[in-house]
Amino acid sequence: MTMADEKTYLRAILKTARRAMAAERAAALSREVQNRLLESGLFDACPAIVLYAAVENEVATEALMERASRSGKSVMLVRTAPGGLELARVRDFSSLVPGAFGIPEPPPGAEVVSPEALGRCLVVTPGVAFSVRGERIGRGGGHYDRLLAKLDSQAITVGLAYSFQLLDSVPQSGHDRRLNFVITESAVYQSSGAPRPVGSIWNQGGTTR
Repeated sequence: MTMADEKTYLRAILKTARRAMAAERAAALSREVQNRLLESGLFDACPAIVLYAAVENEVATEALMERASRSGKSVMLVRTAPGGLELARVRDFSSLVPGAFGIPEPPPGAEVVSPEALGRCLVVTPGVAFSVRGERIGRGGGHYDRLLAKLDSQAITVGLAYSFQLLDSVPQSGHDRRLNFVITESAVYQSSGAPRPVGSIWNQGGTTR
């Protein structure tokens, strides 16, 4: 089995498991994952945050959007563009419109922000599978990996996952980008070389990596 086949296999299995979750269960676990991020030092340490709009029972991000808006953080969401993904500024999820594959994204008139210019920002990243070392299998296409490669070295990348999406390892190719942290409803995992967070993150049951 090739690496591509392994990714396709894992993506199919874990997508099926995620879609099979009851909506109430997904919502409850999403709140726990988001609260774990909000209670860490990661969220407060960054003046800007990049979020995603959840689809198909992905970990939701509405609580992060609400807190970011209240605290005056600059918030961006990804939007499809020729050649990949771009970042556009938003104030809330109500302004989003259906984009590629039905994923909500900022409207055409939203201000575009260069990922290279964000500096120290928190980039919350969707995925289908993650590992405790920050490895990630995304939605497919490699679009997020190319976006992450453009970020400033001060950026902090975080994957949000349910515990069943966290594996010991996932197949990775040369262009795949490892995340600094993976957060589930039960723990925070730090990959090697990630910036050290501030606050109470070390008291939440996570494993330093």
